[in-house]
Amino acid sequence: MTPRENGSEEEPVIRDNRKIDPDTGTVRQNAGGEPADGPVPGGTGTSQAPAEGSAAGLLAERTADLQRLQAEYSNYRKRVERDRIAVKEHAVASVLSEFLPVLDDIGRARDHGELTGGFAKVSESLEAAVGKLGLSTYGAKGDAFDPTVHEALMHSYSADVTEPTCIEILQPGYRIGERVLRPARVAVAEPAEDEERVEFTGGDDRIDADGGSDESGDN
Repeated sequence: MTPRENGSEEEPVIRDNRKIDPDTGTVRQNAGGEPADGPVPGGTGTSQAPAEGSAAGLLAERTADLQRLQAEYSNYRKRVERDRIAVKEHAVASVLSEFLPVLDDIGRARDHGELTGGFAKVSESLEAAVGKLGLSTYGAKGDAFDPTVHEALMHSYSADVTEPTCIEILQPGYRIGERVLRPARVAVAEPAEDEERVEFTGGDDRIDADGGSDESGDN
């Protein structure tokens, strides 16, 4: 009796290892649920293109974020530096403003010839110290009057000027850079008016510029 007749021989097992299902034409999956390895017949090979495009877009987005952060930080540094300078100038201006009356007294003493001896040395040292902090004086006779930096305490008319002019400096002005701590106090002269009444005297008659006459004799 042969083994087949005894039933001891196993039936042959046939395994279909084809990666493409002949009935549906789709890629068969292996035991792990993933497509079988190897190229897919009729495929275009562009499966990596979307991934590459996504990576390029992500890189551009991150680069734009970094550039924006860098610009914001640069603006922040500039703003902090500007505020620091402003605070420093304000503090220095507040201190120097308290010295202006003292500097006025020194100027008056110098004008009257009373600035001599040790007092002269002290005044020179004080003026040098405030000068190092940026304090400067301005205002000179003959300057054109500027209401933004001058304060007019006296006013007159003069034929010797062609525009409002400071003809006398009553108190000098003080400033730090472009910041005015105290305007210069001045006397201002403006050009004489063009149409003024001018009187002419001839004999007993007085004739004014309007053409009228006034007889001083008895009628």
